[in-house]
Amino acid sequence: MKQALIHALRKRPFRCSEDPALERHFKGHKNAVTCVHFNPNNKQLASGSADKTVMIWNLAPKGRALRFFGHQDAVTGVQFSPSGKRVASSSKDRTVRLWTPSMKGECAVFRAHTAAVRSVAFSADGLRLVTASDDKSVKVWSVDRQSFIYSLNQHTNWVRCARFSPDGRLIVSCGDDRTVRLWDTSTKHCLNCFSDCCGSSTFVDFNSNGTCIGSSGADSSLNIWDIRTNKLIQHYKVHSEGINSFSFHPSNNFLITGSSDHTVKVLDLLEGRLIYTLHGHKGAVTSVAFSQAGDLFASGGGDRQILLWRTNFDSNSYQDVLQKHGRRATPDPPPHLSDIYPRSPHLHHPQDSAVQIHPAVADTRSADPQVVELGQPTHNNTQTTPSRHNDVSQKQSLHTSQNVICTKTITNNMRSGSSLEQILQVMNSLTRWKPPHTSSSTYQSSDFQARHVDTSRVETQKGDKSGSWVSSAAGNQTGAFSTGKGRREEEETVLTHPLEVFSSHASSLDSTLQHIVRQLDILTQTVSVLEERLTLTEDRMKECLLHQSQILQNLRASREQQRSESDTPPDPFT
Repeated sequence: MKQALIHALRKRPFRCSEDPALERHFKGHKNAVTCVHFNPNNKQLASGSADKTVMIWNLAPKGRALRFFGHQDAVTGVQFSPSGKRVASSSKDRTVRLWTPSMKGECAVFRAHTAAVRSVAFSADGLRLVTASDDKSVKVWSVDRQSFIYSLNQHTNWVRCARFSPDGRLIVSCGDDRTVRLWDTSTKHCLNCFSDCCGSSTFVDFNSNGTCIGSSGADSSLNIWDIRTNKLIQHYKVHSEGINSFSFHPSNNFLITGSSDHTVKVLDLLEGRLIYTLHGHKGAVTSVAFSQAGDLFASGGGDRQILLWRTNFDSNSYQDVLQKHGRRATPDPPPHLSDIYPRSPHLHHPQDSAVQIHPAVADTRSADPQVVELGQPTHNNTQTTPSRHNDVSQKQSLHTSQNVICTKTITNNMRSGSSLEQILQVMNSLTRWKPPHTSSSTYQSSDFQARHVDTSRVETQKGDKSGSWVSSAAGNQTGAFSTGKGRREEEETVLTHPLEVFSSHASSLDSTLQHIVRQLDILTQTVSVLEERLTLTEDRMKECLLHQSQILQNLRASREQQRSESDTPPDPFT
């Protein structure tokens, strides 16, 4: 009996008050949760989902939740402004929305991207937004004027994430071209390009003091660079699948990661090792975030729920925490923080003795909150009956001919030097149509998985892949992009997939859409050049106006001086 008890105690990890604890969960989304972010006042939590909605959760017990409708496709990013009075969201519908997190449900729409928008983030002063998109660009927006400012266009593939530095002078971005780029916001030049990623980069962010940047990859790696020396100082590989998101603790001593292996891991950055593995999600963990105070963190996943955790491990003095960790887990060898790059990175592999936490929610506050829906939900037909099949085929044939006409119209407009607004109107008419018979939820789920979960890009794939964020509902669904023959064929597949579902003329559609994709690539480059020229023109106009105002002031001053001299009577004694 005594030996059995000792064996059970050894098998079960020692638990102490410094362990993170699961406080409650939030359920309300109807598809995978893609992003989470805390309000700086620590009273609300925002989340976005593949169900096209943004939700604001009240952290108070029995508080109501708000659901905002407006996006026409999956929400990919969400963030509160530094004041907490606004919420920005990005979506695959190519738009960015600025919401008021209240019962009014007011929002402003930003449009300039020509492909899915993957992330959105505020600057520290709340006056600007930065977005990353599949059109290979990073764009900066004015919040007050609600207008586009400028683009950063050196990525050669889809851009997954972009963030401002805490002082607002730098922007960091990452993408499927396997690079992490550092930009100067004043000169709009790329200061540095980190290309140590073995796969596509999925997420990037600054630490709280802006001296380091972290980037995660689909190859399950996490890299941390010191931007003062441009050196890689830490490299972790503790997950078995790709890392989708991470978050620095405000103290910069800890970092949490969320992965497609269904776990959340806590890293000790000062000691350079894994200290906790948190189990709780039944699917891929798509997003994690610390609160501004660091006492809470949240994780969202493909199981459609959000878990709210109490940090705890940052409550005591750091030396005490290290001492207790040393009694119950064998640490990695000391990390070689100096002279890691470019010779031999020090790998931090998971330890069998690391603390494993399998939480269970037994809190009465975890009951699903009352949800107030704001805006008009969009309804899509998910089934097509056989009697309507012929009508759908006729509509597809008609749409194919319309695509050819629109392509010729775009080419003619470009040759004749039409304005940017006219070209964008033709592009919108070309890309607005969606087949009514396509299952919305299935297409979103497979597309979302193919864009975010795959651990290698399409050009490196050797066979078909399938999967979904929600493992319990995956079934036999196949990924939207099952074969890979290069970047060009991947973009063509994105456009041809909805049309080829029920079409019997795949070859003719394929050739037509290839032509459309080539024209859209030309248009994307043209729009980028026009945006830069418009920005330069606006700057010059401002300079001209400043010069004119200065000249007018000088003229007025000289006239007043002449009048004062003329009004002064002559001195009779001179």
